[in-house]
Amino acid sequence: MALEPKASDLPKIPGALKLYQVASIITGVLLLALCIEMLMKYAFGLELELGGAYGFLAFVPSGSVAAINLSIGVLVVHGWFYVVYLFADFRLWSLMRWPLMTFVLIALGGVVPFLSFIVEARMAKRVRAYLAERSARDDQTRDAETQEATN
Repeated sequence: MALEPKASDLPKIPGALKLYQVASIITGVLLLALCIEMLMKYAFGLELELGGAYGFLAFVPSGSVAAINLSIGVLVVHGWFYVVYLFADFRLWSLMRWPLMTFVLIALGGVVPFLSFIVEARMAKRVRAYLAERSARDDQTRDAETQEATN
């Protein structure tokens, strides 16, 4: 028998889902930016510089960045935001009481390009469907109890 969320945790689930969705989208966008940055750096030998001699924002040869190195910035920001993403993943996973492999699948979304968008859509649909089904079931139970009390 699969575990279900505790009744006391049901009000927390929509907030956890929203945190997960926001973290998923930001992490996915940062991962795509990181992939582009890595491609530029290792395929073309270029890094992204902010406010340097080549203008406000420019690709410059690797190792010649004289101003703010946005290539490193994207790497660092994605790394730290992935930690936020893992926290959001863990919070939703623990409230929903899903199996461990679901946590692992969601966690992979932050390191496999485009996967965070796919997994986020599926998990949000799954959570919303569960909450709707649980609400309908609770309404039926309440109606049955009310019916019994009046008879």
